[in-house]
Amino acid sequence: MRNRYKYTIFIVAIVVFVLWQLPYFGWIQFPFILLGTWFHEMGHGLTAILVGGSFKYLEIYENGGGVAYYTITNGYMPLSIANALVAAGGLLGPAITGAMLIISGKSHKSARIALRVLIGVIILSLILWIRSFWGIAVLISFVIFLIAITLFKNQKLEVVTILFLGLQSVLSTYLQLDYLFTKEFERDGAIQISDTQAIAENTIGTYWIWAILIVLISVYLLWKSFQFYFKK
Repeated sequence: MRNRYKYTIFIVAIVVFVLWQLPYFGWIQFPFILLGTWFHEMGHGLTAILVGGSFKYLEIYENGGGVAYYTITNGYMPLSIANALVAAGGLLGPAITGAMLIISGKSHKSARIALRVLIGVIILSLILWIRSFWGIAVLISFVIFLIAITLFKNQKLEVVTILFLGLQSVLSTYLQLDYLFTKEFERDGAIQISDTQAIAENTIGTYWIWAILIVLISVYLLWKSFQFYFKK
């Protein structure tokens, strides 16, 4: 394969792994945890739009949590199916985004386009949907950082950045494993059901069955993105 960036992804993957495994890197991990939350909540909100509902706004909290506010009562499909799809949209959002970014890292041209599209989507979300201090602060920081990357006009740097963000995004799925296999949780003193439980209540099965399915889909997307990345 004549791909000048063929083995870059392995180096980036090692760096990502080290950042998440070694102690005392919390200050580096923090913004990427919140970025993963952004991918997750945007997945909920954008899926709500796709099923005919509306995306009101989202909040991202200092502890890494977040919530997307949306309505789907006026959608074009049964409410139960719409609810299940929106719940799944948040869980699969990081994996889908990560796979797309990894695929775009195959060449500089696609990486350059993906980088600018990502900047545009973040800016759009800041204008339309993000309504919390930590969400605004971290996403503005990412916009400034990514724009600075584009100003260097360095092809390798743009590819590395896209691959790094793609792998970080996929890792967000791994980091939410506890949440995937949770039926209920407490927020502000109130008991809330998890996304996997929401899928189960609106379709069939149990939350842990859907958690396993989400993990398998996420692994499949990662595998296919790597397969495409190395394809001739």
